Amino acid sequence: MTQPSVQRFHYSHPMADDFAEGGLRSYARYRDLGFAAATSGAAVAHVIKFVPPCTDEVRQWHTHAVEFQMIYVLKGSITTEMEGHAPVKMGVGSSWLQPPKIKHRVVDYSDDCEVLEIVMPADFATEMLS
Repeated sequence: MTQPSVQRFHYSHPMADDFAEGGLRSYARYRDLGFAAATSGAAVAHVIKFVPPCTDEVRQWHTHAVEFQMIYVLKGSITTEMEGHAPVKMGVGSSWLQPPKIKHRVVDYSDDCEVLEIVMPADFATEMLS
């Protein structure tokens, strides 16, 4: 049985300059919610704003070496495709769970797309596929 991670109380309020470049995806801006530090790296949570337009770079198949990954659409829409499943357009209030290492890709997103993503662990590998 694994030991539970050390966690501490943490809160995050939105600020005008919260969204930054330099995250996993060059076509997105990230608002880090501070969960990685608060959970000793057990989880990461961020709001992602996608930068239009959706390009071929976005549509690349890839996998993530994670234990848990969920996405909740806050604004706009996003179309994703998981290996073995047809593309699905998700709108405000929609969510999905991506099993570990599932082959997936973003097919399209609206100009105003924002999602909440929660991933365990905070530090994970991404493999780009051809």
